[in-house]
Amino acid sequence: MSNQPPVDSTDLAVYDDDYAAADVQPNQFDDVPDGKYQVKVEKVELVRTQNGAPMLKWHLRVLGPQHRGRMMFRNNVMASSENIKFLKADLLACGLELGKLSDLPGRLGELLDVALEVTKKTRGEFANVYLNKRIVLDNPDADYQSAAKGALSAF
Repeated sequence: MSNQPPVDSTDLAVYDDDYAAADVQPNQFDDVPDGKYQVKVEKVELVRTQNGAPMLKWHLRVLGPQHRGRMMFRNNVMASSENIKFLKADLLACGLELGKLSDLPGRLGELLDVALEVTKKTRGEFANVYLNKRIVLDNPDADYQSAAKGALSAF
């Protein structure tokens, strides 16, 4: 039970006009549809799953042309040798070669701003993003800034 007093419905009456006039846009946070996309690695971090396994969490910004500025996510859980194989393939697709996996925390910064071609596939209720290959953009700064600006305008 909360220690704060309940909100009296008369307290909200001052907002009735604003509420009535509010122009609500459709939800802009729907999933990006399945397909191939050009993205840039915006953030990558080492975290732990709910079960405590280490996981590399990718935040990928779509560069466009469709769905420009939207975010896609990929997780590499490190719980088995098969998981490690997929992680190594993803790191190599980004151009990051490691002598040993324990070097990864100190080299995460090398993954930032890497441009990639990815494929999103949904099977049932689960969606996966696959890192296909590193790509070179004609004008990387303009493409990324434009995508990031597009994302901000969506909020």
